[in-house]
Amino acid sequence: MKAIRVHNFGAPEVMIIEDVHDPMPGIGEVMVRLHAAGVNPVDTYIRSGLYPSKPILPFTPGMDGAGIVESIGQGVKRFAPGDRVYVAGTISGSYAEKALCRESQVHNLPQKLSFAQGASLGVPYGAAYRALFQKAKSVPGEVVLVHGASGGVGIAAVQLARAAGLHVIGTAGTEKGRALVREQGAHHVIDHYAPDHMEQILKLSGGRGVDVILEILANVNLGKDLGILAQNGRVVVIGSRGTVEIDPRHAMMRDASIYGMVLMNASECEMFIIHSAIEAGLENGSLSPVVGREFPLHEAARSHHEIMESKAYGKLVLIP
Repeated sequence: MKAIRVHNFGAPEVMIIEDVHDPMPGIGEVMVRLHAAGVNPVDTYIRSGLYPSKPILPFTPGMDGAGIVESIGQGVKRFAPGDRVYVAGTISGSYAEKALCRESQVHNLPQKLSFAQGASLGVPYGAAYRALFQKAKSVPGEVVLVHGASGGVGIAAVQLARAAGLHVIGTAGTEKGRALVREQGAHHVIDHYAPDHMEQILKLSGGRGVDVILEILANVNLGKDLGILAQNGRVVVIGSRGTVEIDPRHAMMRDASIYGMVLMNASECEMFIIHSAIEAGLENGSLSPVVGREFPLHEAARSHHEIMESKAYGKLVLIP
């Protein structure tokens, strides 16, 4: 089969397509013939060698994908060959024609969703759900701000928050992105490049501040986020590309909390809860991933440049 391989950490061009042996499922494992693979910012950090936990070289990148179950190992009970599935985590990597997964990493994909949409679920919707409900413990009626709401995680957060009865404010840097965020259900959408955008957000909350902030770019926004929190407000840091200076007094006077979060730290029980909620949302129609661009598998390097350099608009996927 064809697969993207990384033999040395570095720039996107270290990813090359190669012929490799098909994976074979062992006990409790599922082999999926992938029709799409999701591209996530964390994939770029791992590929570059900047991620704290480094895979053994050479490796195939990618955690998310969707396709058809091709074969199963002994003891697998929930899936059979021919099932449509999405995968959230793999053993062998998802930038490939086939992926080997643990049974717990495989989930049912409804017929109404495309494989590209299925490949957009694992990291974005998992991170958004964990941030909103397992970290911030958001409840209906609260005001949530989603910074960078037009990307994969942002769209997932808007849909999940709206479905749960929260009042949603989203930000995006382009008119196209802001239109997308409105379409996904945000009550208000702000241009985060506007000089007074924090003042606009505070005004939208009636001056009391927002209860929850999901922060995609903490190195830019965290210091300012603390100034628009409501009493007992919470910031959940989902992404950051550097350091930031904050004034702790903003947190002190509000009894505010700052949570760091990495989806891979979630326990098996937490992951079960996350994907039970995602599958329910897919079934009832409250969740529907938005695919921004598709790239052929051999253009994996281009997709990594795109996800780090361009304005976010939906999810990027690779098509094997």
